[in-house]
Amino acid sequence: MPSDGRHDHDVVFYARDEDLARQVTDYLLGVMRDNGVGVTVATPRHRVAIEARLEQAGVSLTSARAHGSYVALDAEEVLSGFMINGFADPAGFWRAISPVIRSASAGNRRVAVFGEMVALLWARDLTSAAVDLEALWNELAVQYPFSLLCGYPADVLTRSEHADDLLAVLAAHAEGRTGGPRGTDATNG
Repeated sequence: MPSDGRHDHDVVFYARDEDLARQVTDYLLGVMRDNGVGVTVATPRHRVAIEARLEQAGVSLTSARAHGSYVALDAEEVLSGFMINGFADPAGFWRAISPVIRSASAGNRRVAVFGEMVALLWARDLTSAAVDLEALWNELAVQYPFSLLCGYPADVLTRSEHADDLLAVLAAHAEGRTGGPRGTDATNG
């Protein structure tokens, strides 16, 4: 669960979409039930699954959106706003994400963000861009307090050709934690 006002940057490796939806829903609910804001930057398929689980847990998404306690962004659309020739443009990232985080954190509200833009980059073999994006999230956390959970398919753990980039991803998550490294493995359900 996200911490109080500190930046946590965690990662979940998932084998099944259901596992991801469950973990992300639990992550967001912890903050939303405490008058905070849950933000998803997800693919449509995962966003639909997460939102279904939020509604099953008693969250009225219409009300949550109206009160600013739930924000849903499309990962592809956000990526298209700051990726240039396979590289993450830092200024574009800030223009796309910082207004969302600034607005969500207004009034000292806790903010929990789930993002899978990095997984989309990884799937396109843009692993260096994924590493850069992880670093951009950490830089944003210097300015705004929020917790971030990144989702990657578990198969990234088995591909040795990107071992160095995977180590850099794990290091970015360790660097972005206020309490030390922590990852979540949802591969066993």
